[in-house]
Amino acid sequence: MKYRKDKYGTELSVLGYGCMRFSKKRGSIDIEKAEKEIMAAIEGGVNYFDTAYTYLGSEAALGKILADNNCRDKVYIATKLPVPVVNRAARINQIFEKQLERLRTDHIDYYLMHTLTDIVQWDRMIRLGIIDWIKEQKEKGRIRNIGFSFHGNTDMFLKVLDAYDWDFCQIQYNYMDETSQAGRIGLKAAHKKGIPVIIMEPLRGGRLVNILPDKAKKLMQEHEPQRFPAEWAFRWLYDQPEVTVVLSGMNSMEMVSENIRIAHDALAGSFGEEDFKMINRVRGILAETEKVGCTGCGYCMPCHRGVDIPGIFQCYNRIGSEGKSKGRYEYMLLTGLKKKSTGAGNCIDCGICEAKCPQQIKVAEELKKARRELETPIYKGLRLISGFIFR
Repeated sequence: MKYRKDKYGTELSVLGYGCMRFSKKRGSIDIEKAEKEIMAAIEGGVNYFDTAYTYLGSEAALGKILADNNCRDKVYIATKLPVPVVNRAARINQIFEKQLERLRTDHIDYYLMHTLTDIVQWDRMIRLGIIDWIKEQKEKGRIRNIGFSFHGNTDMFLKVLDAYDWDFCQIQYNYMDETSQAGRIGLKAAHKKGIPVIIMEPLRGGRLVNILPDKAKKLMQEHEPQRFPAEWAFRWLYDQPEVTVVLSGMNSMEMVSENIRIAHDALAGSFGEEDFKMINRVRGILAETEKVGCTGCGYCMPCHRGVDIPGIFQCYNRIGSEGKSKGRYEYMLLTGLKKKSTGAGNCIDCGICEAKCPQQIKVAEELKKARRELETPIYKGLRLISGFIFR
């Protein structure tokens, strides 16, 4: 495992464990499975674990696993204050105390203001007394480092970056988002200030692997050295010395082993000119086929109307990358062949999901477009049949 240093010289594993996508069993986190994967990651040198208050069951699962295995002191925990739901000063401490309880710890190593998209949100937190609260928690040793996770444009990122003496930050960054969100400009600006940068969505919610167009896969297969799509995405990030930690939502032993192997081998500055050319060509192919920029993060969920927003957008994007028949077939399996449809037609344009979307997608508008492409007469006919079967 390779390590890179934070603002104060602490060595963090270049591979971080994203705890948002633990496997589920009967609707709850499969603790047994997650424990095996987490312990394998720790054994492989991973020491940075990222969770959040809003990742249902995640903090409690991580806390239990670390406590049961007596390894809290071997890792650094990162978790987050859900800024959008903090409406009064007292709520800050209520949430924080609950997080300490869930995580079975007396301190948080890396604490983030969750999902800042503009300076207005940070200014609101200042009015609620967040600066004095942070100072108090740091003095008590209950928070070691303070940072923020960001989903917004580059200009706004730079404003948030300059608004406080941050210890670290977290951005969405991958070879498709090099010039969007905080982007490379934001990455370099943070590095210049000596602020470590944690990377989320390195595979853009799996899009850079699971629904990569065949044309792009062929390019990677023919390129020397031959590597799988996920490895190219990770190595593109590790090549940049400004990147401190790359988070991966690992939920299989194979994924843990493979990601550790890549993190062990990858070095900053190891990408060659031909490698960059290949990635640029892949980027072009993806840009041509992408219909909606959903990363599948699930922040929009649950929808009170039962719409499977991330799933629908994945099917919609498959139309561009793998053809109409593939996208429509998956949409039928995902939303249609069940007692109650989870399709785009359930949307009533309430706007709740749009307010929560980190990518600032016009969800209702895109769902209408997706519905026009995905809900064929065949789909509608099968939905009628399903209604009778599942009554």
